[in-house]
Amino acid sequence: MSTDDILSFDEAMEKYDPVLGFEVHVELNTKTKMFSSAPNVFGDEPNTNVNEVDLGMPGVLPVVNKTAIESSIKIGLALNCKIAESCRFARKQYFYPDTPKNFQTSQYDEPIAYDGYLDVELEDGTVFRVEIERAHMEEDAGKLTHMGGATGRIQGADFSLVDYNRAGVPLVEIVTKPIEGAGSRAPELAKAYVAAVREIVKNLGVSDAKMERGNVRCDANVSLRPHGRERFGIRSETKNVNSLRAVEHAVRYEIQRHAAVLDAGEPVIQETRHWHEDTRTTTSGRAKSDADDYRYFPEPDLVPMVASREWVEELRATLPEPPAERRKRLKADWGYSDLEFRDVVNAGVLDEIEETIAAGASASVARKWWMGEIVGRAKAADVDPGPGRPARHHR
Repeated sequence: MSTDDILSFDEAMEKYDPVLGFEVHVELNTKTKMFSSAPNVFGDEPNTNVNEVDLGMPGVLPVVNKTAIESSIKIGLALNCKIAESCRFARKQYFYPDTPKNFQTSQYDEPIAYDGYLDVELEDGTVFRVEIERAHMEEDAGKLTHMGGATGRIQGADFSLVDYNRAGVPLVEIVTKPIEGAGSRAPELAKAYVAAVREIVKNLGVSDAKMERGNVRCDANVSLRPHGRERFGIRSETKNVNSLRAVEHAVRYEIQRHAAVLDAGEPVIQETRHWHEDTRTTTSGRAKSDADDYRYFPEPDLVPMVASREWVEELRATLPEPPAERRKRLKADWGYSDLEFRDVVNAGVLDEIEETIAAGASASVARKWWMGEIVGRAKAADVDPGPGRPARHHR
């Protein structure tokens, strides 16, 4: 595996402003898939949770999963988005072995949710507003496993195995507008933003939100521009990053790599990149496709979806307490200092401490136990203390 030359992060920040963008893919935990009655279950034997619709057999017709639509609307509302009164699906054309239909049913110019925002709190309490361009519905692809070779990538593999169990699993893709002004805090903001999205979908109960399982995956876009310049630079897109630490490290690395390329007087290539956790580096994937390359057109087998204002307001009324408001309430109830509470949130054990207090422990004892004993052991083992498991939805 080859790596690129990089500049130190401080040197990069002295010369360039980073511009970020994120596409977060959220797998919904509906009982069945987006357009078929096949089970949506993680970890079963390969190619057992599939049917004719998932495999793109001739003559089959998709049927939209109503619960997936409701979950998508809830995500849009939680992200302060406008909900489209009418929207439709589109066919995104591309061939890959894990996409047996040779197209992905997605949304293009008519997303279900758009023009939102998310206020993201950084570790020191600073709040950074991230503008949301859209949140649209689509289906996931299957999973390829490349056998042989040194990298686990298709390049150099002896053969590949395909599991279609994930094909057709409901997804919501959340796309930000370009994020400017983060400066040297760009990597921290990247981690905090994805953490906030994961917290929201977990709180809504619409996703299991386990990044290690791919329930939440992030494509991180990075570009640089010299200080004082308005026009954006050429971006790279690091694909399918599936941990919070990896998102932070991938953004930092790409900033350093872009800076070295620009310092050498060379052009940045618009491309996708692969993240390698072992070396904390990225490597080149493929030239980045534009929308025209996918030849989108309206899905002829599905009618437009209409979300009445009454239905949207009914769903809004079912939303749980927003995570940010809940944190304010718990901090006041428990009497923690700003620093104590921030440490609890950053450690990811807020739910566990709440459950411990509900079971009869005092707030101070619960904090000392989790922040001292459990978090200490988790750090030593280099694992997360362990999130809760939301209930699975019916169809």
